[in-house]
Amino acid sequence: MPTHDPQMLKGVLPLLLLSLLSQEESYGYAVVTRLREAGFPDLAEGTVYPALTRLEGAGHLTSRLVASAAGPARKYYRTTASGLTELSTRSQGSGACLRRVE
Repeated sequence: MPTHDPQMLKGVLPLLLLSLLSQEESYGYAVVTRLREAGFPDLAEGTVYPALTRLEGAGHLTSRLVASAAGPARKYYRTTASGLTELSTRSQGSGACLRRVE
């Protein structure tokens, strides 16, 4: 049974992603791992990757491919200036949740 309300997580996930990726550039699976370690153990990869794609499409993230010696290239994401503005604007009431993953 999930430990977090899926609808609540869906609403907060973009902020969590923007917050994590504003701290350091990372690839999708590493982001999933960090979120799981931060208290979201039931977070599915299939939830995170579409959210990353939506944020990139909105101009809040940028990405680059980096070759990997152990498989296909990894797509690394970083928060853009627009993403930082979005994070600041939308996180006014979500500070406690964001501090949890920092």
